[in-house]
Amino acid sequence: IVGCTHINAQTAVLIETLAALGATVRWAACNIYSTQNEVAAALAHAGFAIFAWRAESEEAFWWCIDQCCTASGTWQPNMILDDGGDATHLMLKKHTTAFKLIK
Repeated sequence: IVGCTHINAQTAVLIETLAALGATVRWAACNIYSTQNEVAAALAHAGFAIFAWRAESEEAFWWCIDQCCTASGTWQPNMILDDGGDATHLMLKKHTTAFKLIK
């Protein structure tokens, strides 16, 4: 699952629940100012692929989303959870092959 939402305590519960149900997730922030750094750090420390920090630059914002959309090894996204459409837009424009495989 590619996630692109605000990263806060509620999102952490969602990510942990999805993982407990068997999902592999890669997550970025949908807003450069909404990430709670302590939550992102705790998720990363727990082993989740989290690409976000508070007050990202515009360039870093898109880099983080791209890291979530890029297939790593045998991992391939099959779902997008996106608040604002940035990850969906990037997948459609830059990662068209992966986007077509999303169900």
